Amino acid sequence: MIATIMISLSILFVIAGALISVVTAIGMIRLKDIYSRGHAAGKSATLGAMFLLFGTFLYFIGTEKYINMQLIFGIIFIFITGPLSSHLIMRAAYNNKTPYTKDTKIDDLKDEFKDKKI
Repeated sequence: MIATIMISLSILFVIAGALISVVTAIGMIRLKDIYSRGHAAGKSATLGAMFLLFGTFLYFIGTEKYINMQLIFGIIFIFITGPLSSHLIMRAAYNNKTPYTKDTKIDDLKDEFKDKKI
């Protein structure tokens, strides 16, 4: 009984992770500039990958009664490095003065970091 519940939960997490990853891919294609794309990659791709790994983790618990520490380390690694890498890519783009889209109206960092590189 508990194995069926765990497998069902793992299927839900894997499907949710796959759907979030599809939304990420659509966002990466449709968004206009690197800053918007970095936001899509940093937030939703991280969540999608974490859901996929957590669903796999639950599947191993439900079927084999086995706690896979590699999956836990993978979830933690993606949780830390996903948003951090997208932040660093957007920071590098800002330092290189990569242009915004025409829809962007405010640059809050322009006055604060006028003569400095962030």
